[in-house]
Amino acid sequence: MGDLSQVPPDFLTALGALRRATCRAELKLEEIPAPTRLAPYAVSLGAEVLAPGPAGPTSLHGPAALQIPEQLELATGRFILLHDPAGSPVWNGTFRIVTYIRAELESDMGNDQLLGSVAWTWLVEALEEHGAPYSLAGGTATRVLSESYGTLEGRDDSIDIELRASWTPAGADVQSHLEAWSDMVCTFAGLPPLPDGVTPLPGRRRS
Repeated sequence: MGDLSQVPPDFLTALGALRRATCRAELKLEEIPAPTRLAPYAVSLGAEVLAPGPAGPTSLHGPAALQIPEQLELATGRFILLHDPAGSPVWNGTFRIVTYIRAELESDMGNDQLLGSVAWTWLVEALEEHGAPYSLAGGTATRVLSESYGTLEGRDDSIDIELRASWTPAGADVQSHLEAWSDMVCTFAGLPPLPDGVTPLPGRRRS
């Protein structure tokens, strides 16, 4: 972020809290470019959960190496922490967390009318499970149907569930918020075990 002496102390505290977060080993988490227009200060993390692939390095090269199946992406997500030292009446605070999670499901689950409410329940329960205080949570759950035609008509139809949400953390100590969110990404990916009380969403696509 350049000259840290110009960064507000509360935001530095929040960055330190994010670094202390303990996330599941299945989750690949890395910093990505943050939005510049939503708040004076922001940090963004990208996450993905991949199905287990070939174990260990391979000595194959050229066309033979291309025959090794790629790891299947089970879920992806973004976690964005915004900070405005002046505060925001919309946020009712100086911090706001904005998130996005997407996962592919079995196509026959797309007509389940409870799909969106289950996904939203995961957010609330994950925050409560980790003791992450928050307010003004809101979001949308969307089912995305992908159908293939023409030269691609042999592909199976697919259904994705997308959850876009935001909430206001109680302060700069956002460690538990990132840990809750990272567990939720793994839950979207269908990875056991689920925390006590979390409603399972059936039918992850695996192939």
